[in-house]
Amino acid sequence: MKDLILTIVAPLVDRPEDVEVHVEEKDDSITYKLLLHPEDMGKVIGRQGRVAKSIRTVVYAAAGSHEQKRVFLEIAE
Repeated sequence: MKDLILTIVAPLVDRPEDVEVHVEEKDDSITYKLLLHPEDMGKVIGRQGRVAKSIRTVVYAAAGSHEQKRVFLEIAE
């Protein structure tokens, strides 16, 4: 899943080397924290959050078929 997130986000940003994904796993959920350079936040979030919503849709759909836990994607600087 981490590779999927990186594959989607890296072409969208100006600094792909600064993109990191950290995984926090709990008993009933998995949270993927997407860390970006502050200048790339707008490109990943998009107008009215459309790009971020699309990324989450793809990640949640991919996780639904593989994971038995709830999956979350957080975008942070």
